[in-house]
Amino acid sequence: MNRLNFEDSIFILNMLIRMIRDTLRLNPPPELFLKRILDELVFVDSILEILVRTFTENGNQYNSNNEFDYISDTEWQLSQVLNEFSFESSPFSARSYPEILEKITTLRKSSNARRKTIEEASLTSEITQTEPVVTSAELTGLLGGV
Repeated sequence: MNRLNFEDSIFILNMLIRMIRDTLRLNPPPELFLKRILDELVFVDSILEILVRTFTENGNQYNSNNEFDYISDTEWQLSQVLNEFSFESSPFSARSYPEILEKITTLRKSSNARRKTIEEASLTSEITQTEPVVTSAELTGLLGGV
């Protein structure tokens, strides 16, 4: 996936998350919107899964730190929206609609697992980038103890 497609994908996901958040702030009729909002959450989750897997498997081909930052921020946005389903003020509150509780819990677990993967991959990337190409002992050997 090239950088432009990645940035476009993240932008679209953030727009979808924002739309879901805005919907939760309104008072839409659940019989019209609940299923669609849950479908959107599952869609966002599946795309984030693909992006995280792509970048953890091929991180050396990308400017990993920026991409991982973007994915991490989008994951955080998703987790915030998932938390809003537990608020009593939510029109689709898990308390009011217990049938969605399992789906929200599954999405939250998936998001948490990806966030952990992102953190680990980001740390690995940072360590790889900060390692010297030539150690001081090798440099001394190359320079002949100058």
